[in-house]
Amino acid sequence: MKRAIILVLALVILLGAAGGLGYFQMVVKPAMIKGFIQKAGQPTNSVAATQAKTETWTPTLTAIGSLRATQGVEIAPQVGGVVRAIKFESSQDVQKGALLVEIDDSTEQADLKANQAALRNAQATLDRQSKLVSGGNSTQATLDQATSARDQAAAAVERTKAIIAQKRIAAPFDGRLGIRRIDIGQYVSPGSPLVTLQKLDPIYVDFQAPEQYFARLAVDQSITLTVDAFGGKTFSGKVKFLDARISTDTRNFLVRGEIQNDEKKLLPGMFANVSVMAGDPRSVVTLPRTAVVYSLYGDSVYVLKTPTAKSGEAQAATMGKDQKAEQLYEVERRFVRVGETQGDRVEIADGVKAGETVVSEGQVKLFPGMRVRIDPKAGLPPMNPMPKL
Repeated sequence: MKRAIILVLALVILLGAAGGLGYFQMVVKPAMIKGFIQKAGQPTNSVAATQAKTETWTPTLTAIGSLRATQGVEIAPQVGGVVRAIKFESSQDVQKGALLVEIDDSTEQADLKANQAALRNAQATLDRQSKLVSGGNSTQATLDQATSARDQAAAAVERTKAIIAQKRIAAPFDGRLGIRRIDIGQYVSPGSPLVTLQKLDPIYVDFQAPEQYFARLAVDQSITLTVDAFGGKTFSGKVKFLDARISTDTRNFLVRGEIQNDEKKLLPGMFANVSVMAGDPRSVVTLPRTAVVYSLYGDSVYVLKTPTAKSGEAQAATMGKDQKAEQLYEVERRFVRVGETQGDRVEIADGVKAGETVVSEGQVKLFPGMRVRIDPKAGLPPMNPMPKL
């Protein structure tokens, strides 16, 4: 009996100890932690900030394009043969009509002499038949046959001359030659490429534009472009042509611009970053691109507000002596509607007014209502050059 009483007392003591420990862990300890956190106050983070400002922007369409020559061909022979002479150097500028390649035409020259002899004989026969017909000593049918023979001989001479001319390959227009692909003594077949010829000044740039820009783009609008080969130089031109259809696959249309290329630095096939002035100047509110937080739920920014009197007193009570002299702000998360982008700045079509202070860097560690201080040394310098869009 005594043993049972002892076991019950031990069990009661054990349960009481477990209950007390549980009460401490579940009630007392969280209350203590909450009190410590409240006494410690919210952390004060440093951020980079900037003011929204009003700028005058001209609507600009940015795109990527490729350069192509206004005229560009692969020089190729119409007839085959052995290369007898090469009259150009690689990368040479040539004028229209300049002789480039001679193909051996000794066989055709011999044929030309034979055909010319046949032509002279046919002409003499025709002259005799004409006299005989006029004297009544021959028939008109004989004269017609002699005329036909003379015409066939003349056609054979012209055909041989045309083949000889085709074996003297000339430049069809002014331009710059590429690297030659033939050597003297090499046999070339009809259509085999000998060298490229490109007209470089002016030069075209082809790029795609979304269909919503079709009404805003027009011939003769200004174009500027840059290429990787000359990163610090901007080339200017104008819109030359707009395509007559819009692709059903991409809903884009082709735009062709014409760029002045006096120094012939731009070459066909180069990648180009193109900007087109597509509209009249207008006033817009802008922020650095780094100030906008992009997400699937909407784009937003953190606007800095001066704390209210009550919250300011609460903050001052939790700050140290060294912190009281600093200006603190509360952050307000605000959803915005962004517009066009130019350089490192973005248009804010709705959500922020000019003059409001916005966090430009450091948004990852923020939440609405949090207090922050502005660090004038914070922020990364802008990238130069800017990355491609």
